Amino acid sequence: MRGSAIAASLALSLFALSAAPVLAQTPAKPAPAPTTPAKPAGATPAPQPPAQPPAPFPTGAKIAFFNPQAVFQASADGRAAVTRVNALIQKKQTENADKAKLLQGNQQKLQTSGSVMNETARVQLEKEIEKQTKDAERFQQDAQAEINELQQEVQNDFVKKLSPIIEQIAVEKGLQIVFNLAEAGVAWATPGLDLTGDVVKRLDAVARPAAAPKP
Repeated sequence: MRGSAIAASLALSLFALSAAPVLAQTPAKPAPAPTTPAKPAGATPAPQPPAQPPAPFPTGAKIAFFNPQAVFQASADGRAAVTRVNALIQKKQTENADKAKLLQGNQQKLQTSGSVMNETARVQLEKEIEKQTKDAERFQQDAQAEINELQQEVQNDFVKKLSPIIEQIAVEKGLQIVFNLAEAGVAWATPGLDLTGDVVKRLDAVARPAAAPKP
């Protein structure tokens, strides 16, 4: 798969991990995890199974695959992109909440005191509420556009870094085809053909700043 084809195939999958409505409702708190029974004093912890080494790449294989979402989630660049987008989302959500609080305060004021206000004050408050309502709608639209623009920017940057790495690994291994697992519809493949770990390592190595030379 050439670089341009990789970019096209990744376009719909990279942001499955970070995409979210900009001004979504505050998510419900997750249910508390079940309490783990206390272990008796002096009890020996159960041994953890040793980590399994990655399956070796089959000798002479000409086809391989990788999981773009797993690369995005595991790589330093992907995690940094998610953090950057989520920070902007949080900022816009906070600003929107502040605007909503002011609007609700004026609406409550009109509801409770509007009948005793003089006409001039009441009309002025109604106009202010109308203005705040329109401003809130525009803010939400602008905020969503800003988030979408940032998501597209970091997605394009990630694909730009990823594409040559996929091609480099393919050339080194003498591959003819590299499938995008998110779109290829692969029902089964031997684990050794999975290049995801290699791609993450290579991507992080490129992102890691070179060590300063020793004097």
